[in-house]
Amino acid sequence: MKKLIFNIILVLPLLMSGCKDKVTEIFTANSPIYMTYADLRLAIKQSAPSDLVNPGKIYFKDQFIFIVEEMKGIHVFDNTNPSNPINKTFIEIPGNADIAIKGDVLYSDSYVDMVAIDISDLNAIKEVGRVQKVLPYTIPPYDEKYPMARVDELKGVVTGWEIKEVKQEIVTNYYPVYWKGGFEYYADASSGANSGGVSPNGVGIGGSMARFGIYQNTLYAVDNTTLHIFSITVPKAPVFKKDFNAGWGIETIFTVGDKMFLGSQNGMRIYDISIPNSPLYLADFWHMTGCDPVVVSGNYAYITLRGGNNCGNNVNQLVVVSIENITKPVELKTYPMEGPYGLGIDNNTLFICDGDAGLKVFDATDPMSITSHLIAQYTDIRTYDVIPVNGLLLMIGDDGLYQYDYSNVKNIKLLSKIGVK
Repeated sequence: MKKLIFNIILVLPLLMSGCKDKVTEIFTANSPIYMTYADLRLAIKQSAPSDLVNPGKIYFKDQFIFIVEEMKGIHVFDNTNPSNPINKTFIEIPGNADIAIKGDVLYSDSYVDMVAIDISDLNAIKEVGRVQKVLPYTIPPYDEKYPMARVDELKGVVTGWEIKEVKQEIVTNYYPVYWKGGFEYYADASSGANSGGVSPNGVGIGGSMARFGIYQNTLYAVDNTTLHIFSITVPKAPVFKKDFNAGWGIETIFTVGDKMFLGSQNGMRIYDISIPNSPLYLADFWHMTGCDPVVVSGNYAYITLRGGNNCGNNVNQLVVVSIENITKPVELKTYPMEGPYGLGIDNNTLFICDGDAGLKVFDATDPMSITSHLIAQYTDIRTYDVIPVNGLLLMIGDDGLYQYDYSNVKNIKLLSKIGVK
């Protein structure tokens, strides 16, 4: 790789003028490509079904599967027959990374905005609500062989980059950049559905890597430090209520009843959300630094830690925590893993997406001997996240969405695969 050459032009101060120094640099960089805010707010539309290219988060409601196409929008599949899911439509949403659904309204990020989309009729999907400039200004991934040129937020949102020579004063900015599953900070830079669409009842199910959560009439969206709280009492007209400081390094959100569990890079934080707009801190469980989704079942929380890359240490583990006393979580057992991402649990069946080691399925009846009770392992898939529901497992990996029938855990069957093109 050729070395980058920086031509630094120093404008020396004039001794008599009292002017401050300016330092300007000319260099080859990732130069931002913008979409204006006006265009962003006209960009949501329905289009023909399309292939998976760069799938991200998954979501399930009624008989429908929703798969995020990173930064582009959402694929919608009719999963009435899990052995033959039907690609119904694509919802174009620039800057989309996460979703949640209550009734027949889908909530999504669109760069800095939160949007509400009516999906009651999958032949006539439409935007019905929007809260502007409430989410962090976020940039897409860029070519790390080159530095990032200055971003001018007044020009709009950054939708891509072009490599070219730029001239600018030296300045240091910090922006969160989308990565598969969340944000990374860089310097410089339910009931049965109707026939036409999603039913107006119930809340859908997200995976363990989700950053969106719903409790009653409140929508939560978490970023690195902040819990953004919205009222969805009128589902088609979300209202921003407040920002809540949730800590540091927050990566995922998991709600069970009136309890919220936030996975962070250094621990699990627990809140009481019985008063939805005013989360009440209950406890922390600290662990080594690592990427950290969490799921909960009964008196136990299950946490995967993944080291390397942006996640800090090289520790790869499953940690089982007792939450019998919700204000005093206690570590029960730690198990070594290869490089775990998301996980899910249904009764005592635990599913772990263990990176290159594939999907692992355990009987977790005894939390003290989980890895001694491996039910199945699928090693030929690099997995990312799972949603287990009523004997059906949805699993997203690098090469697409897999569905398994685990109604008989001793005879788990692959039902279908939606591949990446």
